[in-house]
Amino acid sequence: MINDADHWRSRDLAVLWHPCTQMREHPDALPLLPVARGDGAWLVGHDGRRTLDGVSSWWTNLHGHAEPRIAEAIARQARTLEQVILAGFSHAPAVELAERLLAVAPRQPGRAPLAKVFYADNGSAGVEVALKMAFHWYRNRGDEPRRTKFVALTNSYHGETVGALSVGDIPLYRRVYAPLLLDVLFAPTPDAFGTADARAAAARAEDAADALARLLDAHPGEVCALILEPLVQCAGGMRMHHPVYLKRVRDLCDAHGVFLIADEIATGFGRTGSLFAFEQAGVQPDLMCLSKGLTGGFLPLCAVLATQQIYDGFLDDSRERAFLHSHSYSGNPLACAAALASLDILQQDDVIARNRDTAATMAALAAPFAAHPLVAEVRQTGMILAIELRPEPENADDGNAVEIAGRRGLRMYRAALDRGVLLRPLGDVLYWMPPYCVDDAQLALLADATHASIEEAARCA
Repeated sequence: MINDADHWRSRDLAVLWHPCTQMREHPDALPLLPVARGDGAWLVGHDGRRTLDGVSSWWTNLHGHAEPRIAEAIARQARTLEQVILAGFSHAPAVELAERLLAVAPRQPGRAPLAKVFYADNGSAGVEVALKMAFHWYRNRGDEPRRTKFVALTNSYHGETVGALSVGDIPLYRRVYAPLLLDVLFAPTPDAFGTADARAAAARAEDAADALARLLDAHPGEVCALILEPLVQCAGGMRMHHPVYLKRVRDLCDAHGVFLIADEIATGFGRTGSLFAFEQAGVQPDLMCLSKGLTGGFLPLCAVLATQQIYDGFLDDSRERAFLHSHSYSGNPLACAAALASLDILQQDDVIARNRDTAATMAALAAPFAAHPLVAEVRQTGMILAIELRPEPENADDGNAVEIAGRRGLRMYRAALDRGVLLRPLGDVLYWMPPYCVDDAQLALLADATHASIEEAARCA
């Protein structure tokens, strides 16, 4: 095997088109790092260079790269059944995973629990499933064509397929495809940026909920579902909001007959300090989308959890009233086996409790950044910590979600890489979302690299 990073870079750039990348920036402005293997919180290059994965490889990796228990679970399953059509057939990993997800899903006293699981193969596809389910349920009931609208939040992001992109509000991603997108109603974000304390954050959330109430009042009987990212708008610059907003949204959706869709694709499985972010508000959604960390970062898989009420709305003698959405790899046995192993680790290793200690260490390491003249805010929700810099004029039109945007973003990215850490700034926001196996020494390295990135940004000012 050739262990030559330059060799692999050359081969890559000859044939691959990379995601979320202006390919003209390769190979000079944006260095390409060929990875040979993973090792816990580390990515190891073909040249032996070790890079700390400070962003969990786009927020997917929970327990560390090449986690042996998940790898072994996949290997065992591969020796038995690697794939089977899920239409008209079943298999144990899909059934067992559905049972376990429903058992740990958020529950609200006095409310019927989430009761059914529909599988897709990535987060955007899962959002499409939830949107179509909400619309189709009302159509089956006879409320179509009136209930055809969706409500989403400003600064939101839910994926790149057409439906998911429609309910997102990141200008750079939307503008080109605007003629293709659904007509969506956007309510103000409840994000707490710039608030002084929890009380002020709660007041900001209440104001946003009041604005949502006015929006729903203005469109009676027109909205089938509202979709949101609970507690953290991740791609929108890791903007965070108070859980009281989720309580108000739940009440408003009930009052207006609107389904509540929780996009827990990035926030689920312990990222926010609880297994699911909705738990912190004591309420539950009608539809919940799970992906990214679902398999511990090993394989693509999405699960959409739905209430019995929604499921029952598709039971009929007519196939047209059935939910005919499908994916070839729905409920793939290998991915389900990985997800089951990840759930085992979360439970057996008491990961959520351990994460609280890790989050406290992260907070202590990041606290000094708040005094830097270039830093506008340091904020944290569980294992997600964001350091927002004062805005750079060249990024003002595109908001915070433009990954490693502009000269400053690229220089911050490279400054961290030079110190052996992977950070991908979201415009003016540096953030930490490391694998849960990260230790104190690795967190200290993360903080050092972040300091270097901020100093590099200061030199660009």
